[in-house]
Amino acid sequence: MSLFEAAAILLAGLAAGTINTVVGSGTLITFPTLLAFGVPPVTANVSNTVGLVPGSISGAIGYRRELTGQRRRILKLSLASLIGGVVGAVLLLVLPAGAFEAVVPALILIGCVLVLFQPRISAWVARRHEAAGGLPEDGAWWVWPLVLLAGVYGGYFGAAQGVLLMAVMGIGIDETLQRLNGTKNVLAALVNGVSALIFIVVADVDWAVAGLIAAGAIIGGQVGATWGRKLPAVGLRAFIVLVGVVALVFFLF
Repeated sequence: MSLFEAAAILLAGLAAGTINTVVGSGTLITFPTLLAFGVPPVTANVSNTVGLVPGSISGAIGYRRELTGQRRRILKLSLASLIGGVVGAVLLLVLPAGAFEAVVPALILIGCVLVLFQPRISAWVARRHEAAGGLPEDGAWWVWPLVLLAGVYGGYFGAAQGVLLMAVMGIGIDETLQRLNGTKNVLAALVNGVSALIFIVVADVDWAVAGLIAAGAIIGGQVGATWGRKLPAVGLRAFIVLVGVVALVFFLF
């Protein structure tokens, strides 16, 4: 690995850590960077997942203020993310490389549409639950299984996992987007973490690459937490949709 390649991977990790903390999809920066430098796709995916774990933890710590009062909700949804992450990581190791190519763009598109129309859909969901006394603290019943499915996707590849999580929680949980973003960072860290543990045991990790991504992502996590919480709800929603569209274009073309 040349000095230029090392610097590029470090910077890609910083950018990915920043974007992951604000919304997700940082993999769209690091993964193509690794492929451009000749890292085999599966090794790149595995090493990228391992490297982004410290950045996810950094972002979750950066959003600790928004996590106050969400202990019960996070514990409940964490189980879904852990199960999903394990399933997704196993699928990556046993399925053909292109198995999710047709599904991923559709998931990202659905996530973008849900985030874009989240206020209207959330209001409709709230009205549906008013007769029963409003939404439960942990959200509608379908939030947990959809968070699990997002975890499966995150364990398999991960790009735009944050878009899907924010779409599901933003509609099904009566909470501000910034506080849900803090929850999203915890869930994403768990998915990445459990996937990374599996990859470390059974897959080929390029530790030089993973270390450079981790160093950049840790810094990026704090940068993302600093700037992400300053975005108003409309701005955060617009940024989520923008990142989702970029991810969709990446997968389609």
